[in-house]
Amino acid sequence: MESETVFIVGIGALVIAATAYSIYISFGSPSAELNDPFEDHED
Repeated sequence: MESETVFIVGIGALVIAATAYSIYISFGSPSAELNDPFEDHED
């Protein structure tokens, strides 16, 4: 494979991995530890 193809595939894999990790943090089991600042300061 040419070096440009390897570079593009590598960047694509990093973007997909970052997106998957963000979704996991937002909706997966670690989301139970997140706080909602709007619920903390209700009047």
